[in-house]
Amino acid sequence: MLTVIKVGGGLAGEAGDDALRALCAQIAEAGARHPLLVVPGGGEFADAVRAHDGRFGLRSQTAHRMAILAMDQFGLALADLIPGAVLRLDLAPVRAGAVAVLLPAALLGERDPLPESWAVTSDSIAAWVAGAAGSGRLVLVKPVAGLYATWPPAGEPITQLTVDELAAVQPEGVDGHLPTALRTARVETWVIGGREPARLAELVDTGRTAGTRVTAVGRR
Repeated sequence: MLTVIKVGGGLAGEAGDDALRALCAQIAEAGARHPLLVVPGGGEFADAVRAHDGRFGLRSQTAHRMAILAMDQFGLALADLIPGAVLRLDLAPVRAGAVAVLLPAALLGERDPLPESWAVTSDSIAAWVAGAAGSGRLVLVKPVAGLYATWPPAGEPITQLTVDELAAVQPEGVDGHLPTALRTARVETWVIGGREPARLAELVDTGRTAGTRVTAVGRR
């Protein structure tokens, strides 16, 4: 079963260099056993786009495109950090053995069904990729351990939500368009913490781990 893993760009700054390197090593190990497609976040590259948009009032389509190109930049870095990773520009089948890292700009330049808005980030793009690629699971790897009812996060994350509950709660940490994207993709989704890479391995090996599970429409 193909698993799409979105590696949040915040992990490059908030979790520290060692945490990101450990996560990338774990992704490579899991990729030897399972087909994995990594979708990069935008991180500080996308933050620079936001800053320019705030200063100059860019057109929405321009800021959207620049933010997607920011994902490509972080993707190039992840391909260096994940041992044996290969770069991909399309959604051709992925097999176990070598982790595929998607650079989404070319693909979304050809067909981008998502709104050109800051409500759409790499979370929703990863959901679209998971649906278009026929993935059985989407994993959003964040600097925090899951989704929380309050922010800043405290205590344990929410363990499970339906897509409709996600839309109603609108927790911090994921973009506002994600419920809509997940309704279309109809893929089981997990939000887990990148500071504990073993959770990712546990999830792809067993189908369960600590974090927040978001189920497809109406299912628990």
